[in-house]
Amino acid sequence: MRIVVPFAADRPKTRLAGVLSPDERADFAGAMLRDVLRAVRRAGHEPTVLATAPTAADAPVVVDDRPLSAAVNGAIEGSDGPVGVVMSDLALATPASVERLCAAEGDVVIAPGRGGGTNALVIRHPAFRVDYHGASYLDHRRAAREIGASVREVDSMRLATDVDEPSDLAELLLHGDGAARDWLTDAGFELDVRDGRVGVRRVR
Repeated sequence: MRIVVPFAADRPKTRLAGVLSPDERADFAGAMLRDVLRAVRRAGHEPTVLATAPTAADAPVVVDDRPLSAAVNGAIEGSDGPVGVVMSDLALATPASVERLCAAEGDVVIAPGRGGGTNALVIRHPAFRVDYHGASYLDHRRAAREIGASVREVDSMRLATDVDEPSDLAELLLHGDGAARDWLTDAGFELDVRDGRVGVRRVR
């Protein structure tokens, strides 16, 4: 299956500005992208990076600087078969979690993110189009109903965990084992356990 991996190459991970410099955010986003591409490829699928600006990646890169929904819809229109969409900040994704997504039956398969987002999709219905604004999980379910498409939800901690906020870094240090986790530890981040809560701190 062809898997589209959207990547904000021009302004990566702006919500991490409080803990990472612009150059660090770019490096960290690149490490997460490498992890996602590795998981997709090891699951036996073909990733294509859909980037907002030219970027180096271990996969074909298509540059489209339109907003996310328009760019993804442009990438899936006219496809001959099923298309997957997996976000580039799912640094906990594994080959098994990607294959579980792709193997699930349904015209539209959704892996929800926390807070109402959509972290990954498989699209088998030719009329389905994405809309990532607002509570996209609900919007995608409604869009599928409107065209008579069947929907399957995949409940996966690894696909539900997108790394957007500083608090998300703890999940990566706890459960990650790829380039992004290595980047964090090399940059001096470690787990910080206080009052029964797990967070992160930077020691250098």
